[in-house]
Amino acid sequence: MEAPDTGRIRQLDALVVGAGFGGIYMLHKLRNELGLDAEAIDKARGVGGTWYWNKYPGALSDSEGFVYQYSFDRELYEQTPWTTKFVRQPEILAYLNGVVDRYGLREHIRLETAMTEAEFDEATGTWTVGTDRGTFRCRFLITGLGLLSATNVPDFPGMETFEGRLVHTGAWPEDLDLTGKRVGVIGNGSTGNQVITATAPIAAHLTSFQRTPQYSVPAGNRELTPEEIQSYRDNFEANWEQVRNSSVAMGFEESTVETFSVSAEERERIFQKAWDTGGGFRFMFETFCDIATNPAANEEAARFIRRKISEIVKDPETRRKLMPEGLYARRPLCDSGFYETFNRPNVSLVNVKENPIKEITPKGVVTADGVLHKLDVLICATGFDAVDGNYMRVDIRGRGGEKLKDHWSGGPTSYLGMATSGFPNLFMILGPNGPFTNLPPSIEAQVDWIGDTVRHVSDTDAGWLDVAPAAEAAWTDTCAEIANQTLFAQAASWIFGANIPGKKRTVMFYLGGLKNYRQLLATEAAKGYPSFVREGGQ
Repeated sequence: MEAPDTGRIRQLDALVVGAGFGGIYMLHKLRNELGLDAEAIDKARGVGGTWYWNKYPGALSDSEGFVYQYSFDRELYEQTPWTTKFVRQPEILAYLNGVVDRYGLREHIRLETAMTEAEFDEATGTWTVGTDRGTFRCRFLITGLGLLSATNVPDFPGMETFEGRLVHTGAWPEDLDLTGKRVGVIGNGSTGNQVITATAPIAAHLTSFQRTPQYSVPAGNRELTPEEIQSYRDNFEANWEQVRNSSVAMGFEESTVETFSVSAEERERIFQKAWDTGGGFRFMFETFCDIATNPAANEEAARFIRRKISEIVKDPETRRKLMPEGLYARRPLCDSGFYETFNRPNVSLVNVKENPIKEITPKGVVTADGVLHKLDVLICATGFDAVDGNYMRVDIRGRGGEKLKDHWSGGPTSYLGMATSGFPNLFMILGPNGPFTNLPPSIEAQVDWIGDTVRHVSDTDAGWLDVAPAAEAAWTDTCAEIANQTLFAQAASWIFGANIPGKKRTVMFYLGGLKNYRQLLATEAAKGYPSFVREGGQ
């Protein structure tokens, strides 16, 4: 669709920013279910959000495909053609494009249009949203900016001098072919894990620059049998009911068995079965119920994984570098042969804690030991400024001209992960302190709630709703209290903003599970939004 005329203001009921999983469903909800005049914008050249940008080799969902999709339309679900346990990026992107066309949304999405500023006017109860291709005015502003979309690019001396290709996995160029190239990869989290494993077989040589060794278990990705696919479709209602009433919403029953309530032999059997079956979340949450909360139980799981690494990696020095220590308490990773990759003769590993990157030169990476690692391509798999990163890069002003970046100067806050005090009728999909789960079910819960709230405001005399400061503070305290009951809070990871130099470490997720979260949403709506103030302070 054409961008708006830069000489006029486009009037809307609602503007959706972002066209990924969240933005697409939100636009469908607003237009096709609520009948509102709504449009979406996205800075990308295509829809898909995360799955548009992350085209790197090996990009794969870490939620199983039968629950990594929408559930709001059973007919859509039954027509989804995915045939593997986990789903590859091109298939997910094709799926999201199909959803856009199925519900007639494409003509209402303005691509290559980035939000640059937004300001709320109390007198009119509207948002004026500036973009790089025109201005919008709307009653409701809904942001689906993505948890993991503000790329984090390291700043090494000499990066601008590199004569090869320098890329970030979150902005992957379509013309990049790694076949026969000397490739360097900085980072070994979920993305680095995937891109290293997929690239090593085709590269002339691959050098992994690793800061922190990770715990990872096999993904166990495979073709599903026709019987399995049919079973998912036949059991649609039961499967999704289980997902919505679970904690991590990954499509399996979370364990209620404590690690040390069974014998050592039984623990070994359960861990081995999970290793053979595959899946990071299954290994952490389907085996035992206390791996994420009990340090001793956590160490049992970690010890099992470390033993597997010892069995897989042949070279003693490489094995030492790959061996994680301490807590198994980051987002649980799974892989398609990550540790086996380091047995290849064309793969080398640099521990940058022991041997830091000193500088980037025209020919490659120089480490502290003086070695030049010659490269044709340098890949930054260095993650994202997660959760609030994209919000900090836009000038958003609420009541009284308060800037969102000032409101969040002590760390990002919200109520229910969707609204923040002083910014009326601004609703965030996957905003700070939303649920830490498989994302599509959480997105659907949030979009449904936002849709009901928009309907409530539209059908009453309330010009706008704004979260009471006390409610936002209480929700922040609740999220911190729950997080501190887990071991995740003790690990330095992006879940708490620890991957960004200088960023304040803070809680960014509600770790109480999807079932409890959905109950909180239902209660807030049923009681008439008691945590919000209305126009005029009523």
